Parts: sequence; structure tokens; C-alpha cells
Amino acid sequence: MALLQSPSLCFGGAALNSRHSSASFRPGNLKPSPLSSPPRASSPRLSSRCKAAPAVGGGSSEADGSSLVVCFGEMLIDFVPTINGLSLADAPAFKKAPGGAPANVAVGIARLGGTSAFVGKVGEDEFGYMLAEILKENNVNNQGLRFDPGARTALAFVTLRSDGEREFMFYRNPSADMLLQEDELDLELIKKAKIFHYGSISLITEPCKSAHIAAAKAAKEAGVVLSYDPNLRLPLWSSAESAREGILSIWNLADIIKISEEEISFLTQGEDPYDDAVVRKLYHPNLKLLLVTEGPDGCRYYTKEFSGRVKGLKVDAIDTTGAGDAFVAGVLSQLARDLSLLQNEEKLRDALKFANACGALTVMERGAIPALPTSEAVANAVLKIVA
Repeated sequence: MALLQSPSLCFGGAALNSRHSSASFRPGNLKPSPLSSPPRASSPRLSSRCKAAPAVGGGSSEADGSSLVVCFGEMLIDFVPTINGLSLADAPAFKKAPGGAPANVAVGIARLGGTSAFVGKVGEDEFGYMLAEILKENNVNNQGLRFDPGARTALAFVTLRSDGEREFMFYRNPSADMLLQEDELDLELIKKAKIFHYGSISLITEPCKSAHIAAAKAAKEAGVVLSYDPNLRLPLWSSAESAREGILSIWNLADIIKISEEEISFLTQGEDPYDDAVVRKLYHPNLKLLLVTEGPDGCRYYTKEFSGRVKGLKVDAIDTTGAGDAFVAGVLSQLARDLSLLQNEEKLRDALKFANACGALTVMERGAIPALPTSEAVANAVLKIVA
């Protein structure tokens, strides 16, 4: 984990512009070339036109589908304040940490001993190279990663204010993840998966939206289990209504959905997220498992046959970034090994205890990926709960 611990970055005086260039971005055709990466440059020149950027091979080579989880979407750099309880404007310094919900899940699964792959796009810049290397270091198959020379890797500044609310500021106008195209997808990798996991951020703009839909369709047709975490980020959408419409547009496609209390209220336009009848409104006929996370209080689970609640693990939280992704990684790592958990309530509850511990351990460090736990750490935490 030491390789992921980055020094604090202080910003003083210099303005950080969300548009890195005045050039227009015209994505071209990036053709995959596994097991290679573009040469590192100390100061890469970015073209206004997307050029061919080979895929990066590395990480886990065991992508035979026996227990592979493929995660699709954004990978970015989170900047987290070095001091808790302050607004972004008041924070004196930030620590950079790799993040992006689908990428967090991919790394989380690998840290737990599972097999995972990531499909998405980063900028052909220093942050993009860093993120590709982090996937490799964490044994995540990254043959589905693409580089874009015409757009920067996305940045996100995130803080937990003193009132307990998270505050986000994103720099992606457009960022490389938004420019992934359908013809850049490694469909063979996606079809090999046991589980295909994604969020909703990749649905906001084209061409990534079309790539997302094509990837999910290919996975569904191949008999892959689809896992969806909406991961609501309102500042990225043009309006609340477009966010609600976008999130629900692919709702009925998923086999597994994980949502938070806040997202239930948002999707039901203000209804009580603790009312089982309200939650059941979000349960579509083909859904196999609906999970509701409640932070330190644990989670609720709903299937066609049974439902219940699993208590969480109380810890002293330092940074809640990535806690939900760690939870998802915990659940999917267990399901990838044994999908029969979906029909066995006792086994499912054990898997959710494991997932709750994953989320709890993650909030004890700053950043998402740097804080994701190993299976050994989670097992020790679960033993303490039992004791």
C-alpha cells in the first residue's frame, strides 16, 4: 500500500483551470494493443485530436471468466484535504489519491483476492500513466484501459465538512473518461466476465454513454450478471431531472443494484428511504438482489424470497470516500466465487457482514484506493464483530 501513499499537494496562488486547452476534442479510433503502453514523457504534448493510444496490459492474467468481475467507467484522481471538517475553499492542502467508483471496486476486489478487470479511458498524461500503473500494481487486468492524448485525466476534489456532508468539485470538461467510444471496447474481455459492474456517471455524455450501453448489452447477451451502483453525483448532471431519468434508464437491466438512503429519496422524489414499501418500489421483476447501504449502521438486503438487515462495524471515520465502493467490492468478490449466495439467506448475510467490514476499514484512511482493505484485514475485523 506504500506505493499508493502520495505526498500532500499544496495549492497556493496558481489557478487550476478545468479546461486544459482551448482546442476542440474530436475523439478518434483507439485500437487496443494489449501488453503495451505509450512511452512515458515528462511533459506529454496533448493533441486536440484523439490519436491511437494502445491499451495497457498487466495485472491479473487470469481472465477466464470463472470468477472475473469487469468494472466499467471512470478512473480519476481524488484530491482529499489533509485536515477534516473544512470546506474545499478552506482546506490548506490536499493529498492526491487514485479513485473513481468503478476503478475503486476493481482494485477492492483484487485486494480481497478476487479476479478483476477495468474498462475505461484516462488521459495520456502523468496522472493517466499513474492510474494505469496502480491497476497493474494491484493485480487488476487493465487490457481494457485506453489513453486519450486530447483530453486530461479527470480530477475530483472531495471533502467531508463539519456538518457531515460531502462536498465535491469536478474537473472534466471534457475529461478522457467521457470520450470512451464503442469501437474502443474490449468486448471479448467483457463477455468473459462472471459479473459486469458499472455506475451512472458514464451515462451523462456521449460518446461514453453509447459505449456504456453497448458494453452492458454485450455482457447481458453473454449471460454475465450485471451489477449497478448509481453513485449519484448531482453536480455532474445538467439537472436533477436528467440525473433521475438517466439513472433509471438502465435500471431494469441490472441483476444486482446497490443504492444509498440518499439515492432512494432522490429516485422516489422525497419518499422515506427507511420504509420497506418505498424500497420495494425500486425492485424490478428481473432483479436478483437490491442492497441499501446505511453507512456505519450497515445495510439492508432485498430479494424476491427474503429481506433483512445486517449491522455495520463502528469505527472512527477519517475519510468516507470510497466506503460504498469497498462495500460493493466485498459483496461482488463473494458473489463471483459463489452466485448461489443469492438464494441462500444465511450465506448472503455472511457475505454482507464481510462487505460491511470492507466499508468500515476504508473510512479509517484518506482516499479511496489507498484505503481499500485486504482479505486478511477484513477477516480480522469480522472476527472482532463476532467476538
